[in-house]
Amino acid sequence: MAEPAATVNDETAVQAQTPKKELGPVFKAAAGPTKWLDDRLGIAGLGRPFLRKVFPDHWSFLLGEIALYSFIVLILSGIFLTIWFKPSMAEIEYEGSYELLRGLHMSEAYASTLDISFDIRGGLLLRQMHHWAAAVFVAAMLTHSLRIFFTGAFRKPREINWLIGVAMLTLGIINGFTGYSLPDDLLSGTGLRFVDGLIRAIPVIGTWAEFFVFAGEFPGELIIPRLYMVHILLVPALLLGLIAVHLALVVYHKHTQYPGAGRVQGNVVGYPVFPVYAAKAGGFFLIVFGVLTLMGAVMQINPVWVFGPYNPAEVTAGSQPDWYMGFVEGGIRIMPNWEWHIGSTTWSWNVAIPGLGLMGLFFGLMAIYPFVEAWVTGDKSEHHLLDRPRNNPTRTAFGVAAMTGYAMLWIGGGNDLVATQFDVSLNAVTYFLRVAVFVAPVIAFLVTKRICIGLQHADRDRMLHGAESGVIDRAPSGKYSERHRPISAAQAFTLTQHEDIPALLPATDTDGYSEKEIRREQLRRKATRFFFIDTLRRPTRAEIEEAEHHHLHPMIIGDGEHHAIEAEEEHHLAK
Repeated sequence: MAEPAATVNDETAVQAQTPKKELGPVFKAAAGPTKWLDDRLGIAGLGRPFLRKVFPDHWSFLLGEIALYSFIVLILSGIFLTIWFKPSMAEIEYEGSYELLRGLHMSEAYASTLDISFDIRGGLLLRQMHHWAAAVFVAAMLTHSLRIFFTGAFRKPREINWLIGVAMLTLGIINGFTGYSLPDDLLSGTGLRFVDGLIRAIPVIGTWAEFFVFAGEFPGELIIPRLYMVHILLVPALLLGLIAVHLALVVYHKHTQYPGAGRVQGNVVGYPVFPVYAAKAGGFFLIVFGVLTLMGAVMQINPVWVFGPYNPAEVTAGSQPDWYMGFVEGGIRIMPNWEWHIGSTTWSWNVAIPGLGLMGLFFGLMAIYPFVEAWVTGDKSEHHLLDRPRNNPTRTAFGVAAMTGYAMLWIGGGNDLVATQFDVSLNAVTYFLRVAVFVAPVIAFLVTKRICIGLQHADRDRMLHGAESGVIDRAPSGKYSERHRPISAAQAFTLTQHEDIPALLPATDTDGYSEKEIRREQLRRKATRFFFIDTLRRPTRAEIEEAEHHHLHPMIIGDGEHHAIEAEEEHHLAK
């Protein structure tokens, strides 16, 4: 009996009949392992949709990449430092190569920091790279958050990603402080003493909390090992997890983009991940890595050998924390000396309010703002096009006001240096900042809102009357006027692609609503008037058509010049 013929997959058969192009030796070597992995893991099928994912091209999107690449540099340099650092508070006699401290008693943590700086090849470079990368990491995250805030990128469906970003910023600051405290020098010890005061200021349970954190009275003998575990294990693991989720949500929701011709809520105009975006991202990582290396090589930061080992009985004059903790210190320095004594307890409001309340207020307001704005607008639609900051004046004004208040507190963190450098009274600086921290944000809010509304007027005038040509005409009556030329379609898209959100009048029809619902609705309508009462509306279709007719009128622009302008605009649009 004849055996049945073997069946062959059609695609395989076609491939067998098609002669294969001979590959070079390099491609042959690479194709083997890649095919072996793909046969077992299916990585090609999983990666294909991502590799063709489109990302827009704008410089402001690089801020998040700077934060990501700085974090990678932190991980790489931190691994090197972990090999040599000894997180121990055991007291030893220093016998290293730094002559000025030789024979002095210090902790093993401080001695190992000196060894890394002076006795380990490349140690000082990696230490300074690590410190600079931490500062850049927090700065890039904060700047990235401002970009997201001012452009409205936190709106649906990205509220969760905004909360993840706030959590990453919080963890970045915490990890920066724990790393700053590890060398156990006099400056970092002073900062740790500052945190000890914050913990003690917690009402009622402050003393017990201090004993729990420090395993006894400050400074104890375990705080450096505990901070070390938090710094190298707990917070980095949380950050890695949050970064992974953050990037996954960016891919899932697709990237936001700025308004313009051809850009709508349902598409993304840009370049695919592979090969264009991958090449650009790889090159940009090398640039960030190179800049941080250069900073670590030529810009000194945290010279711990100058400060000496920490001694609780001493404090460094003019000591300053890293910049991202400056606003908390500023709040404590300018806060009046308010204390309560209730029974056997002391309520140190002069420390608790600016130290603990300020950080809670700062991150709390950041976290809830997207939900507050969504409640005010009543908008439940998805947003993939970004706002121009001028088109939401109140939101932009809130952001600038927060930045101004932060700046006042930050200046307060160095009030002693301001007084000495400018030869003014320390008390005068402190009293001025106590007022400015409340007044300056209000002024910044009002000024920013008027600037945004003025820019809206300029956009509306540009849309309806055209762009300035630089050509001045003189009428027979002696009056001077400037010729205007129509703007391109791409510019018109940018100027008119934002949404109009109405300022609602108080509700009059209350049928079917409970008293609680009516109060909530009236409050929301009042909030819309506060947010949008001064915002200009987009030109109507009738206004635009009338303006277009006006631009084409030969009394305004001669036929020859009009055709030249049309050709120029078509060339610009084609580009």
